[in-house]
Amino acid sequence: MATSKPFGVNVPLLYPEIDKIMNILVEEEVKIVFTSAGNPSLWTNFLKERGITVVHVVSSVKFAKKSEHAGVDAVVAEGFEAGGHNGREETTTLVLIPMVRDAVSIPLLAAGGIASGKAVLAMEALGADGVQIGSRFAVSEESSLHSNFKRKITETNEGDTILTMKQLTPVRLIKNEFFKKVEEAEQRGASIEEMRALLGRARAKKGMFEGDLEQGELEIGQVSAAIRDIKPAAEILNELWNDYLTCKKAICSK
Repeated sequence: MATSKPFGVNVPLLYPEIDKIMNILVEEEVKIVFTSAGNPSLWTNFLKERGITVVHVVSSVKFAKKSEHAGVDAVVAEGFEAGGHNGREETTTLVLIPMVRDAVSIPLLAAGGIASGKAVLAMEALGADGVQIGSRFAVSEESSLHSNFKRKITETNEGDTILTMKQLTPVRLIKNEFFKKVEEAEQRGASIEEMRALLGRARAKKGMFEGDLEQGELEIGQVSAAIRDIKPAAEILNELWNDYLTCKKAICSK
């Protein structure tokens, strides 16, 4: 165990053998579980009855309401800018957060396009109680991503990522040879079965953790265009916090 402090585990509910995963989390006494990519009502009660805090990731007001009804402790509202699996609605974080805030009374975390203290402050102004940051920490020294992928992220520019595979499971990818195959298949109307076969097994592992930058699936957010260095996580966190405080002070002094 790397820490004696509480930590969270993110579990996409579309994973195979999800029941085994949930039981492992209980056995290992994980304190916080973030669920995503599925119906929050399926596992929320199971986890909460065992003393686990449950947070569900949503991309729309509709599913934020469903999550609150399912009894989750908080929701993460993730905008269209985010990396990885995403919503078909393509609602941006700027639009999504205030709508979700008006729709639910439980704690709200903002996600998607947040990689600076300025962005954290903006989310607070829109009604978020906190933020979830992925892409910026994906490029930390401690991140388990392959060094090839980390370097690729720091070289990414505006327009180099795009939301694709909407008929299967929407995901934001860096454009590469694998992406071109997906795009070609979608343009000719490939079936869901064909898309699944193209995706294959462990395609994300091949790209993000094994470093195949052409045939692997490279998931990252739009904000990657603003990330230009690989740093220790502690340094990133300090920069975020100091930037947040500086911006908040500047705004309050006006």
